[in-house]
Amino acid sequence: MNYSLNFSISELVHSDTANKFRINNTPNMYALDNMLNLIFYVLQPLRDKLGKPIIITSGYRCPRLNQAVGGVKNSQHLEGRAVDIVVKGMSTRDLIASILKSGIEFDQLINEKSWVHISFYKNHNRHQVL
Repeated sequence: MNYSLNFSISELVHSDTANKFRINNTPNMYALDNMLNLIFYVLQPLRDKLGKPIIITSGYRCPRLNQAVGGVKNSQHLEGRAVDIVVKGMSTRDLIASILKSGIEFDQLINEKSWVHISFYKNHNRHQVL
């Protein structure tokens, strides 16, 4: 197993929208714990299996940021449980197929056409593909 990490919390909290509107997108400890789970159980294993960089287009969102980007009120991004990702050179359809083939645990996997939404809920994953 690869023990080096290719992801940081700062990648999961970065938001151009938050910067533009001066929104403080600092997560609480609960969201931080969930983001660490996302990195450890989803993002890093996926990166290792794909052998390609994963670009996080959206990660944690505080309530104000979630509202600013038009996120749903019960978004898993609010709890630090979800990320939207792209992989250069892969369609969203191919990325989803690779995730399903990988055996990586997830709660929800959604093809949003321009990106893939993947979430993780430790010990409560529903394996929903939408």
